[in-house]
Amino acid sequence: MSDFFRTFAAYLCMKRQNTRMKPLNELTIAMANDHAGYELKNTLRQYLEGEGAQVKDFGCYSKESCDYPDFAHPMAVAVEKGEADFGIAICSTGNGITMTANKHQGIRAALCWETRLAELARQHNNANVLSLPANFITPDKALEIVKTFFTTDFEGGRHERRVNKIPAF
Repeated sequence: MSDFFRTFAAYLCMKRQNTRMKPLNELTIAMANDHAGYELKNTLRQYLEGEGAQVKDFGCYSKESCDYPDFAHPMAVAVEKGEADFGIAICSTGNGITMTANKHQGIRAALCWETRLAELARQHNNANVLSLPANFITPDKALEIVKTFFTTDFEGGRHERRVNKIPAF
């Protein structure tokens, strides 16, 4: 996709910001991870699918060492294009995969290790990708964060003006 069309798609993505979160069984969620996030991704995927969400798994698919950008970019593109409503990105610290996802104009990836961060990322920043640090949270904590992220609405209002200024058009 050319830069112009990717930028235009990002613009359209920003214009169709959801303020109300749909139930999990109506969402398509793109997931990406590196080797450090493999097990956590599988745990979260099982939960999401059990709740009726459609999951698009962009990998990786084992604990063998790999490079997170190889998986983060396709996940981000799927969210940008509207092929997925949201994304979940997981690597050891969450930093690298978040930085990679945020290179995409239509992505607002938020690194969350506490539920309050996930809540504020949705309420104030309309985050559309939840990033998790696999080596720094337990699976139970990650599940709490995911539940919070997917049950929190974007507040809009003054926050919408700020969120609309995020893309570097």
